[in-house]
Amino acid sequence: MTAAYCDPQPGTKAELPEENRMFIAMNRFKVVKDATQDFEQVWLGRDSHLKEMDGFVEFHLLRGPEADDHVLYASHTIWRSKADFETWTRSEQFRKAHGRVPGTKPLYLGHPQFEGFEAVEGSATRSVAVA
Repeated sequence: MTAAYCDPQPGTKAELPEENRMFIAMNRFKVVKDATQDFEQVWLGRDSHLKEMDGFVEFHLLRGPEADDHVLYASHTIWRSKADFETWTRSEQFRKAHGRVPGTKPLYLGHPQFEGFEAVEGSATRSVAVA
């Protein structure tokens, strides 16, 4: 089954139907300033296995503002639903994608901060098919 959402009529807002409520999962990382290149290389070189998962829509690694001791990064995945994201977190693909390489130096301060968001209203400049 394929569902889609797109802009409502100009000047109106639309609540997304329950079956079209995507889920956005974000992790924020405070990356040590002199480790940003290494951090980005870890992400560019890893095999995420996301495309193997039902309900996966898209992924982005975002570089944010710089502070005195770190640069803020966020990993941002969009899922068809919260249930699809939760299935990912319990999957073998998740375990493979998040395996640690022994002996790597700490690249970020503290633990990543997870934030999850379920869409309740939305618009887009283009139609987005959600399979």
